Amino acid sequence: MSEAPDRLRFTTAGASARGPRVGVQDGAAGAPDRFASLSALFPHVNFTSVGAIWPESAASSLDILIAAVDAASALEVDNAVRRLRAKIGAARVVVVMANADVATTRRLIREGAADVLPGPASEPAMAACLERLLVTLDDGRSDQRSGQVVAFLKAGGGVGATALATQCAATLARRDAGQVCLADFDLQFGAASLYLDLPDAMTIDDVLASGPGFAESPFASILARHRSGARVLAAPRDITPLEYLSAAQADTIIHGLKREFALTIVELPTVWTAWTNRLLQLANKLVVVTNLSVPHMHIVKRQQRLIAAQGLETQPLVLVCNALSSEQVSQVSLKAAERALGRKFDVVIPEDRRVMNAAINEGQTIASVRRGTKLEKAISELADRIAASVTVQEAARS
Repeated sequence: MSEAPDRLRFTTAGASARGPRVGVQDGAAGAPDRFASLSALFPHVNFTSVGAIWPESAASSLDILIAAVDAASALEVDNAVRRLRAKIGAARVVVVMANADVATTRRLIREGAADVLPGPASEPAMAACLERLLVTLDDGRSDQRSGQVVAFLKAGGGVGATALATQCAATLARRDAGQVCLADFDLQFGAASLYLDLPDAMTIDDVLASGPGFAESPFASILARHRSGARVLAAPRDITPLEYLSAAQADTIIHGLKREFALTIVELPTVWTAWTNRLLQLANKLVVVTNLSVPHMHIVKRQQRLIAAQGLETQPLVLVCNALSSEQVSQVSLKAAERALGRKFDVVIPEDRRVMNAAINEGQTIASVRRGTKLEKAISELADRIAASVTVQEAARS
């Protein structure tokens, strides 16, 4: 048995009970003397041993976990991946990896590790890593700002959800520039950045490729800025496998955006995965966009059942009927559709292809293309409903 537990308890006896809690797996940080020197460097930190095995429940009580993994053991690596995936929005995990290699390092970072240090880690490397993570913890505790998240769901492809999401983001940003972000999580076919004429916008895979510190990225300054003031996090430029993104990574990105922006509008793909479900859990409001047709009503009903099955039925939901034309109404009445869904549409957006296509092609807001249209009025109504529980100026100051 390692001497680490006794040494840890001794060297942190004077630490504040309210200070950050750092759990250390036996053998992860080196010899017992290492703990004495680290504790001297970070006297406000509560270091504690978690034993010889990476605990399943460490996330419930620890701010940072330092764990040991041997890259030569496929079983240890797989177990580490499983635990990282399970730690959604909880303890930050630093992996000290014996027999380190680039592929395993990238894999663990991709699965949500806050940092991966080749083992045995030197004292300066360990201290620098802890200092970076502890600073971000302190910043998070001193800055209580936590923005709102609104997630857009599509009742199938081609319903115009991207157009509505981009127009709402730009509309709300014009009211308070710099406080609104549009994040396109449609990894395979996302085009939100193109709708706003920002083809070179930073993408989700750009963020992940920046390394283990991507959680602390200054999104408010590095993301592309639309002329309306909205910031845009784009979908990958190439079609990307949905499993490329983990729930832990999606969670981390959203928390970073919430830290930087009063309101983040998230566009999701049409499929449901573990990470899309996590994003929906994090959302303060859901927007479901559909067209008026019998097949689309069936898709919305499916989504309603799945939303309820996932325990999301208590979240505010805005139901939108988009691109409504007189031809559609002549075939399926709004009232019949509402009866089938068991609720009314909150917003009905009229079809105006000429104006909407002009806005998309120019990367402009509807109001910039043509003022006073019914389309502009309806999108403004939707934007108001999205921001109904989000006072942007208050959120920015909180």
